[in-house]
Amino acid sequence: MTAQNAAEPRYASLVQEAADTLRLHSGPIVILAHVDPDGDALGSCLGLQRALRAAGKDAQMYMEVPRYLKFLPQEGEVLPALDAWPEGALAAVLDVDNTDTARVAGADITAFGGEVVNIDHHGTNRREAAVSLVDPSQAAAAMMVKDVVDALGVPWSSEIATPLLLGTNTDTGSFRFANTTPRVLRTAADLVEHGAQLGWLNDQLARNPQRYYDLLREVLDQMTFSRDGLIVRSRIDEAALKRTHAAWEDVESYVNTIRNADGAELAVMFKDYGDRVKLSLRSRGTVSAQNIAVSLGGGGHVAAAGATMDLDYRDALSLFETAADTELRRVGLRK
Repeated sequence: MTAQNAAEPRYASLVQEAADTLRLHSGPIVILAHVDPDGDALGSCLGLQRALRAAGKDAQMYMEVPRYLKFLPQEGEVLPALDAWPEGALAAVLDVDNTDTARVAGADITAFGGEVVNIDHHGTNRREAAVSLVDPSQAAAAMMVKDVVDALGVPWSSEIATPLLLGTNTDTGSFRFANTTPRVLRTAADLVEHGAQLGWLNDQLARNPQRYYDLLREVLDQMTFSRDGLIVRSRIDEAALKRTHAAWEDVESYVNTIRNADGAELAVMFKDYGDRVKLSLRSRGTVSAQNIAVSLGGGGHVAAAGATMDLDYRDALSLFETAADTELRRVGLRK
């Protein structure tokens, strides 16, 4: 436990409660994260699974690992879907806002009768689990899992530390985002000291197949700015995927690419499925992506959030523009 965390009695108490609940559970532990998992979701789950297995626990994570993160899990470590809850299971749900729990890894948490340990850093989390280790001040769920691993007392290894560094790295934009606090850097330093392979992670994350660049052309072709230049957006649909032989999971990273447009305070990537639209939002910090996402039925963080709307693209775009305009006026960027 870091000195800063030790000075926060409530947080330290919840970390210990989560660790004790996991350590004392005698049955299987099912580890889940959100749909369309990112580096924090995978890193948190994989780091916790490896730590629990090192402690002799029956722990299994379930996730559809995206193409760009497949380099990290070993063969057979991650199962793609949970078909049925094991008898006597405890669920560890990581990096998940409770508003999204019904869609975690294809499993209906609302129908699960056992205990749930929820480790999360979303400000909109309703804290409904048996153990809710929730801290929106944390840049990544992986940082909180790191504290839980410390409390479990298992020996640290490169295999445990590396996925937790992945989560910390990706949710801070490789330590470039404004959420890169002294706590983030101390956590990263601890993980590197424990054997986490930062150079190898960055090299793996930087590799892209040819279709990434083919799809990037589509993203740039659809890239549009609002009249005042404060919003930049792009859109990908099924036709674009067919033209580039890409998949929906390949779209995830492009919102960070268009976010770099000078003068834009908000970047939005629309994934247009035809009968529904998923938005990924990124803010430079003045605008709250979370406020916009929540008004559209989603959630997330101030700097990064998302929402899914069961509407066609035109109607979804109209609602987004209204929500974004409200937020821009709230912070004084529009009058």
